Amino acid sequence: MKAVVLAGGKGARLAPYTKILPKPLMPIGDMPILEILLRQMKKAGVTEVILTVGHLAELLHAFFQEGERYGLKITYSLEDKPLGTAGPLSLVADRLDDTFLVTNGDVLTTLNLQELVAAHQRSGAMATIASHARQVKVDLGVLQFNGSDELTDYIEKPTYDFFVSMGIYVFEPAVMQYIPHNQYLDFPDLVLKLIENGQRVMGYRFDGYWQDLGRPDDYEQAVLEFESLQSQILGEE
Repeated sequence: MKAVVLAGGKGARLAPYTKILPKPLMPIGDMPILEILLRQMKKAGVTEVILTVGHLAELLHAFFQEGERYGLKITYSLEDKPLGTAGPLSLVADRLDDTFLVTNGDVLTTLNLQELVAAHQRSGAMATIASHARQVKVDLGVLQFNGSDELTDYIEKPTYDFFVSMGIYVFEPAVMQYIPHNQYLDFPDLVLKLIENGQRVMGYRFDGYWQDLGRPDDYEQAVLEFESLQSQILGEE
């Protein structure tokens, strides 16, 4: 199985660290976050990983090279302009001829990727999005109105429940017909396009550990938590 890792972003929210270090090389414990992902992929049966790179691409190539030390074949796809989150897939369409994984390069989770792929294949869907429950608390009174600006509800400091994307996806190769070549496209727009065209898109609900490393406080929290969760994350239990 093949996997695509989106590793071309500038990681602006983690500046100034990402001014000199690509976000997938940010350390968690004694290894970069991307190395953790690669180990998880290898354990899940992935044999080839395509890194879509842009910002500081030479550092990623120097560190991971062709993947021999991870037991993987690693190749690279260079974006010469920003293509969003889904657009980079158009540059490697000819390499994706079977069910494939796509992940952000900064996800720390105990999600079993093999089980995710198996659930996707059982569903017969075009796409499956790994999802996680999140709560957002509003520390203010929320007002709701009708079309005439009459107050219909007043909710004091409500808590809202959502399912959010974990930044991990499974796709069928036919998804490429919905991704224009070398044009900017983000995953929300791709997913809406699939739904509008009658394609089946599934969610895979996961209630285990997941942390997106996009913000400094999330990154620092992940560094603290990795020590106790390392065996679960790397599947060494």
